[in-house]
Amino acid sequence: MDWLNNFLTELSNLLWGWPMVILLLGTHIYLTIILKFPQRQIFKAIRLSIKRDADATGDVSQFSSLATALAATIGTGNIIGVATAITLGGPGAVLWCWLTGVFGISTKYAEGLLAIKYRVKTADGKMIGGPMYALERGLGWKWLAVLFALFTAIASFGIGNTVQANAIATVAHESYHISPYLTGTLVCLLTGAVVLGGVKSIARVCGMLVPFMAFFYVIGCLVILCLNFHYLWPALKLICISAFSPQAAGGGFVGATVMTAARYGIARGLFSNESGMGSAPIVAAAAQTRNPVRQALVSSSGTFWDTVVICALTGLVIVSSVLAYPDISFENGATLTKEAFAKIPLIGTPLLTFGLLTFAFSTILGWCYYGERAVEYLQGKRWTVYYRVAYIAAVFIGSIMNLGLVWNLADCMNALMAIPNLLSLLFLSGIIVHETRKYLWRNQLDREMEEPDQYQ
Repeated sequence: MDWLNNFLTELSNLLWGWPMVILLLGTHIYLTIILKFPQRQIFKAIRLSIKRDADATGDVSQFSSLATALAATIGTGNIIGVATAITLGGPGAVLWCWLTGVFGISTKYAEGLLAIKYRVKTADGKMIGGPMYALERGLGWKWLAVLFALFTAIASFGIGNTVQANAIATVAHESYHISPYLTGTLVCLLTGAVVLGGVKSIARVCGMLVPFMAFFYVIGCLVILCLNFHYLWPALKLICISAFSPQAAGGGFVGATVMTAARYGIARGLFSNESGMGSAPIVAAAAQTRNPVRQALVSSSGTFWDTVVICALTGLVIVSSVLAYPDISFENGATLTKEAFAKIPLIGTPLLTFGLLTFAFSTILGWCYYGERAVEYLQGKRWTVYYRVAYIAAVFIGSIMNLGLVWNLADCMNALMAIPNLLSLLFLSGIIVHETRKYLWRNQLDREMEEPDQYQ
């Protein structure tokens, strides 16, 4: 299989190269401008995310839909991905990663809006939507909608499933010497207990797990930053200067050009927050909301928490720790993260272990819903049961196998998901502006929307 792995590696490098970075970042900036900087509404978005539109049409609350999207988004990329960006692009990559999150808020807003605008009601009363419905119903591009759904279904078994299960098994084995077979069995059973209950079960568990794991991880990072207090300001200066200076960073860091820092910081940021990938709007479509803009605002807050907060804190922890302990290895992202956190007495290693375990498991749950909706779009509801069974089995397989090939396949599928989704955002940008003007700019966020169409 070496030839296939090499081919996928080259394809992944091509798909996630500068053309994709420019397309994604360009879409972020374009939507930011035409939507008059929706980042200004972030605190309103956070307030809306904890409110419940109980009488509105939908399957789960706005908070539950956000929690499920965050569960799928906040994963090992927030920890290992940030370290990888620093390893390859220097400390300046942290700032580019953060800026990507700031501008990505606009794209996540647009995705959430289209998810509600073009969602449909099934015969059994369920709400379904996502980029495949925006492509089909908004643009009439059924063939591209089918491709997006196919790429999503395949990607769910990669980045959403096997690689996360493998991360859990690896951490459990390295930290506590637990057999991957035992870990795989346990995670498989836990996953089955949740996903077999459908979207409401997934949303309920994610609604409890996400705030818990994010709170303790953020508190732990803040404690580490307090312990590294004397290196915090130098770390901030180094991050900012390295983002725009071609000079070597010093302090044990790799010397990187501005373009290198930007490339890896932007790529890791985009990969982490999934703004533009088209995954989050699939669950946003199930939200109980009065109109598309309310859910758009709630969805946009996901990128804020994922990148602007969690990725930024992780980057600061790693850079300040490296300045405090110059002997930390830069062999790869995983090694850098592990050694940086291990230098902090008592809480460093347990915090990293807790973060990786909970983040990876929550990603498994969230991506199951994405893949299931993609399969339903392609083959109908009767196939979703078979999908769940296969998904649960893949959790065990991922725990015990080498995943180099799967990682490369997942990277390719995620990029191929982003292309049709970005096209829908760009070609439907007029609709996005119209809906924003109708509900947000005219201060009519409480206005009810019309009932969605019945879908056969």
